[in-house]
Amino acid sequence: MTTTTKFTTTQTDRTILVCSCEQSMPLNLELLKKAAKGARVVAAQHLCGPELELFRKAAAGGRVTVACTAQRALFQEIAEDDQLAAALTFINIRETAGWSTDAPQAGPKMAALLAMAAIPQPSPTAITLRSDGVTLIYGPGQIALDAAMALKDRLDITVLLSDGGADITPPATIDFPIRRGRITSAKGHLGAFEIKIDGLAAPAPSSRKSLVFGKATNGATSKADVLIDLTGGKPLVTAADVRAGYLRADPTDALGLQKLLLKAADLTGTFDKPRYIDFTADLCAHSRSRKVGCTRCLDLCPVGAITPNGNSVSIDPAICEGCGQCAAACPTGAAAYAVPPVDVLLAQIRAGTVAYYDAGGTGADLLLHDRDHGAALIDATARFGDGLPAHVVPLEVNEVTQIGVETLLAAVAYGIRRVRLLTRAKPRHDIAGLQQTVATTNAILAGLGLGSDVVALIQTDDPDAFAAGLRTPAPAQPARTRATFAPFGAKRDIMKLALRELHRVAPTQPSRIALPKGAPLGGLDIKTDGCTLCLSCVSACPTSALSDAADRPLLSFDESLCVQCGLCASTCPEHVITLSPRIDFEAFENGRTTVKEEAPFHCITCGTAFGVKSTIDKITAKLKDKHWMYSGEHNARIDLIKKCDTCRIEAMTNAGFDPYAGTARPPAKTTEDYLRERDAAMQAKIAKGEV
Repeated sequence: MTTTTKFTTTQTDRTILVCSCEQSMPLNLELLKKAAKGARVVAAQHLCGPELELFRKAAAGGRVTVACTAQRALFQEIAEDDQLAAALTFINIRETAGWSTDAPQAGPKMAALLAMAAIPQPSPTAITLRSDGVTLIYGPGQIALDAAMALKDRLDITVLLSDGGADITPPATIDFPIRRGRITSAKGHLGAFEIKIDGLAAPAPSSRKSLVFGKATNGATSKADVLIDLTGGKPLVTAADVRAGYLRADPTDALGLQKLLLKAADLTGTFDKPRYIDFTADLCAHSRSRKVGCTRCLDLCPVGAITPNGNSVSIDPAICEGCGQCAAACPTGAAAYAVPPVDVLLAQIRAGTVAYYDAGGTGADLLLHDRDHGAALIDATARFGDGLPAHVVPLEVNEVTQIGVETLLAAVAYGIRRVRLLTRAKPRHDIAGLQQTVATTNAILAGLGLGSDVVALIQTDDPDAFAAGLRTPAPAQPARTRATFAPFGAKRDIMKLALRELHRVAPTQPSRIALPKGAPLGGLDIKTDGCTLCLSCVSACPTSALSDAADRPLLSFDESLCVQCGLCASTCPEHVITLSPRIDFEAFENGRTTVKEEAPFHCITCGTAFGVKSTIDKITAKLKDKHWMYSGEHNARIDLIKKCDTCRIEAMTNAGFDPYAGTARPPAKTTEDYLRERDAAMQAKIAKGEV
């Protein structure tokens, strides 16, 4: 059993249109009305046909949610043609709930789906890519020329022959430049490719039987809006399948070539692209004082959109394809996913979970899937298999890899029994970040006694294997109160709130849970005996987890702020700091604690406190009578170390002390000195009779 505090959200200006799709699925209208939280629920049997007037009437009066995505285009066209004022949203309850062997029990899930659809989705900001059609076609001889001939009327073509072009008969009419060469590197995106070429050569105008090329140049550079690669070899850019403006095909694949040409012909004009990541450089923990700390995003980005940029990193939105691994792994929230933001995603999960349990559902599992692969598998199992189980609530996200620890923890805190993340059998890019997220979350939940496999990946392209993975029986879990906190604030705040709520109601409440290496939470193991309180770590810490005091030598630490970036450990001159990935719930609640504190040293002249007494004593002991500057006749200078900055400068100035002065140097020898020594040596030899 799971209990919760109920709350309501009125939506009196919203109409929900549900349809049994010609009675192919049951609808519990009474249950859906109860879960609608004030919205008007209208049922139909054939909404996209004879009952279209129901949609027109609803759309004329306010917001409308249509529980059908199959006919989305039809409803949008009607609303536009009839100039209806409705703000339309769509949710699929047919393939995700109604078309299932569990359909009679799917009422709570339908209620959850409708509740999630009611959460407003902000429109992401967009960037504009511009292409004037300047295109470089790179490939072997005749294949490259044939592609150029097909595109020359649509694009501004230049051909770069990769095989030398010795067997190419010169065209009678030159419609585009032809060169030969080898691309050594390429970077950029649609509208802004930069290409480096070795062996670049132009054909002689007098080429007769075959192209004859002139002198080659190495290190040449070229720019293009579109880059077409027909070599069939290793891609010229990372993440070639998703790099905007980079098209490649196997030259032996005629159908693939035809598709490429059709796509390339349309790559002129302006193109809007979502800005997937909102980045705040001030929060980035990448580097301080040329010491590298956090590199999580740099290690995970599959397209090379992230590069170091001083103390932070830089994310090129034109190259970023929105996998979201950087945002999921970012411990500070400097990189935040925007399609949608994490608080909106969690608002959907919270609304769906509350609606599911309010409608009488038990043991909800959350299925997170993407728009393409996941939706296709759900459709296939609904049409040709048993459909989704009644306890599995699907939620479509832009990319499964955008999911972070805070989202998974909050979902479980809201009452989700298990979370399943659906990916391809062979993902389009490395999913190491997602695997790290799953491992970290499971370590936390296992430590709280909630099970060892609460979160798991389903990696398959097979609808039957997908359905089987969802129907695996869930282990029994003890009853606990579900949280209903609102997901406000940055991801770090949400994570801490979810952790506190889970720990409060968990079957076991350990004071500390060890986490795998790379987790964004943890503490520091500091060997205080070796710490000199130089406070280098304080100046390096990007989150102020480490801090000092203005009036005394002190080092304090707030574990709830530590993001395990490692900057303190790499900066520490004494090498006494070690990272410790973990959750210490007592430390979270205690806030800032003192790690080390010592008595200050007081200036022997004015009494001002400065430095650390043990350090000043240690330096004095090492230098007195052991260094030329503080020994012999200069023995009294040792008192300079015992004075504050102001008194030290005053004493040095009054004494005419030059800290760079050493022992007296011998005078420089001149030519006359060497001649005098030579003559004296000669006279000595004559006196001895040696000459």
